[in-house]
Amino acid sequence: MRRPRENIDLPEDRGCLQWVLGIPLALSYVPAVFTCYVALTLRPESHDDVLREDVRFLAGCCLVLCLAGLLITITPLFRRTMGRWWFAVPFLLATVAYVRAQTV
Repeated sequence: MRRPRENIDLPEDRGCLQWVLGIPLALSYVPAVFTCYVALTLRPESHDDVLREDVRFLAGCCLVLCLAGLLITITPLFRRTMGRWWFAVPFLLATVAYVRAQTV
C-alpha cells in the first residue's frame, strides 16, 4: 500500500517565494513597459521621419524583453509557483509592440 506523497509546496510558504521570483520578472517587464510606452507616444510626422525607425527599434526592444520574461516564466519553478496570469504580461506587451511597429 502506497502512502500519498506529501506536498512540499505549502500554500503559506508560496507567498514569500512569489515575491522573490517576481523580482527577475519585474526587472524584465518594467523596461518592456517603458519601451512600449515610449514607442506608443512617439509620433513621427512624415514617412521619412527619423522617429519612425526609433519607434520600430523601441518596439523590437520591447519584444526582446518580453521574450526574456517569457523564457523566465516557462521554467518549471516559475510555472509551479507563480500563477498563469504571468504569461499574459509578455503576450500583451509583445502584441502591442508588434502592432505599433507594423503600423508606424
